[in-house]
Amino acid sequence: MLRVGLTGSLGSGKTTVAAILRELGAHVIEADALGRQMMEPGHPVYTEIISTFGPEVVGPDGKLNRAHLAELAFKQGRLNDLNAIVHPAVIAAQQESMEEIFAHDPAAVAVIESALIFEVVRDARARGERDGVLADWRRRIDRIVLVTAPDDIKIARYAARIGAPGSARKAAEADARLRLAHQIPDAEKAAMSDYVIDNKGDRGKLRDQVSSLWERLNAQSNH
Repeated sequence: MLRVGLTGSLGSGKTTVAAILRELGAHVIEADALGRQMMEPGHPVYTEIISTFGPEVVGPDGKLNRAHLAELAFKQGRLNDLNAIVHPAVIAAQQESMEEIFAHDPAAVAVIESALIFEVVRDARARGERDGVLADWRRRIDRIVLVTAPDDIKIARYAARIGAPGSARKAAEADARLRLAHQIPDAEKAAMSDYVIDNKGDRGKLRDQVSSLWERLNAQSNH
């Protein structure tokens, strides 16, 4: 078995890489999808977010107003508060998913797709944690794969993904820059990663890189 962390900043293309790995045979666990599920009404994470941030983060439909929550997190300096609630639950769910995968296939490659593998550890240690589930998360992963791209490409991809039209595009680009400012630069992440995928936009080259990576990961899992 092999536990792989697939990471990359906003707009890097890690989701595309995850999709290719899934096609090739990897078992992909999406951190964002788990987080979204846990922020739905009825989940303890949902309840704790309301307790911490107040009832104003709840929309008329009873669900979290994610735009307002993001504004509190990124623009009002409360990102650590939000992450401290969501990340432990997501990591526990990831661990449970990996155990199920390996129980059925001991030679499987389980890929955790998460933008914030390094940031989770950084922020936990900044809060003084040393041995908790967040501070030692990196040690629970056998290999780290980093997807990189120039920041201008990341920003353009983000704006295109959320479909920001005309005048709203500048606001989307500013939002992307703010989010990137909270993430560790690629150069620092690369030094802590086992493999780096360069994703400037050529799909053919990207697939070639991922196919070559898969061969290595699959071989390591079988040994």
